[in-house]
Amino acid sequence: MKTDNNKKNQKEILYIAYGSNLNLAQMAGRCPTAEVVGKAVLRGWRLAFRGVATIERRIGYTVPVLVWKLQPEDEQSLDRYEGWPNLYYKENLKVTLDGKRRTAMVYIMNGNSHPYSPPARSYMRTILEGYESAGFDPGILYRAAGESITAGDIFPDMGKEKHRKGGAGR
Repeated sequence: MKTDNNKKNQKEILYIAYGSNLNLAQMAGRCPTAEVVGKAVLRGWRLAFRGVATIERRIGYTVPVLVWKLQPEDEQSLDRYEGWPNLYYKENLKVTLDGKRRTAMVYIMNGNSHPYSPPARSYMRTILEGYESAGFDPGILYRAAGESITAGDIFPDMGKEKHRKGGAGR
């Protein structure tokens, strides 16, 4: 049985959401004890679609994100949903919340797991609902979907990322 002291001693798990996990209703069903702790922006990253959302390092781009506080059960649920460690790996990134730099985990698609391709309409709608409820600019989402069609032409070096397994992710 866990006590309040055990909860206080547990390391806080912060999670960066940029795709379908921006959708509050979806997250409530998947991770019922997760709480939004704030909004942030990932600078030097771009949203991309390989059928599903991922982020990739790209100078000049930004990605709006929600930062969630997770319980261990929530992270386990997300690991299953994200296909960790096969489809996505986990990475820790720095984000600014309330003027403070914090470390948070994000899921990023493993290398060339899937070719660039636009998202399904229902998946796009789920993410758009998250963008709207968070007050994010949907132009970023539409741009990413459009770029997924011609990503090889726009970004010729894309798709040559190293394949990673393990680590933190989506």
